[in-house]
Amino acid sequence: MRPRGSVASALVGAAVVVLLTGCGGEDGADVATRVPATAAVSPAAADPAGRVFPAPAAKALLAEQSTGLLASLDTAGTTLSLIDPAAPTTTRAVTLPAVGASLAQGKPGEVLVAAPNRVVRVDARTGALTETAVEGDVHSVHTRTDGTLVVGTADGALRELNADGTLTRTITGLVSADAIAVTGENITVLDRKQTAVVAVREKALGLMLRAGDGATNAITDPHGRIIVADTAGDELLVYTAGPLVLRQRFPVSSSPYALAYDSRSELVWVSATLSNEVVGYDLSTGIGVEVARLATVRQPDAITVDDRTGDLFVASAAGDGLQRIGVAEQKRGQ
Repeated sequence: MRPRGSVASALVGAAVVVLLTGCGGEDGADVATRVPATAAVSPAAADPAGRVFPAPAAKALLAEQSTGLLASLDTAGTTLSLIDPAAPTTTRAVTLPAVGASLAQGKPGEVLVAAPNRVVRVDARTGALTETAVEGDVHSVHTRTDGTLVVGTADGALRELNADGTLTRTITGLVSADAIAVTGENITVLDRKQTAVVAVREKALGLMLRAGDGATNAITDPHGRIIVADTAGDELLVYTAGPLVLRQRFPVSSSPYALAYDSRSELVWVSATLSNEVVGYDLSTGIGVEVARLATVRQPDAITVDDRTGDLFVASAAGDGLQRIGVAEQKRGQ
């Protein structure tokens, strides 16, 4: 059996390091790709933890850091629901000008929606919309503290824009740029079609590491870690950047998919769609240690944590509602 959890085993295993100098086709070379992994279809759910409120089926969920409001993107990508956690049945529905792919934190009080040829900025308090034009079908976006946007597109381009929307650089060579992780000055991109994480240098792509058998989602934490769900391989992968290194790798059963980090408890939460559960892991020992496991609504494709309260929210992609799991329920799940 292959050992897990050490850098050595990671490098000897499926995480192969290469220098990525061009995209498949640019230099005539073929690039091995796969159909992007997706969340496994969930069975019927029973007895979810916490409380469940009616809500549209959702594919993305974000707790806006300044207001504490929840932003929920419906599975069609056409409507953003702004929800007050104190009154979850009170919702402001915002019709989007284009189909959204993902959500990200913007400046305080702002939610960013990645969409074709633009990033849609949504004022969480009022629902007012503004747009920043971007070339390409935007799949991922991240904002820096200075207002700079880092944007990834479906055709594998990474673009950086000033706060005023002026394009400052474009880097190509990926097959798809599906999630962006910024840790300090380092930018790392998840490419689902290559199931790989790729470092970004100033003018070109850098090192590339294999990310399991079918990686789907990636987040960062305050410790500079990049946490990746390998949905097809039933694993959680933990990297650091500068240089890009795989630090931890451990099994997570039942098709891990959505990710969220709770900075209060320093736990990473991962949804397991095959069992309708969220599982909490402590990464501090050098290998993920399971500390909590809780039942969820059916098809838990999106999760988020309100860092102000520590409450965990789970959105059903099957239309079974929005679940709120308080700190007390989390402790009972340990």
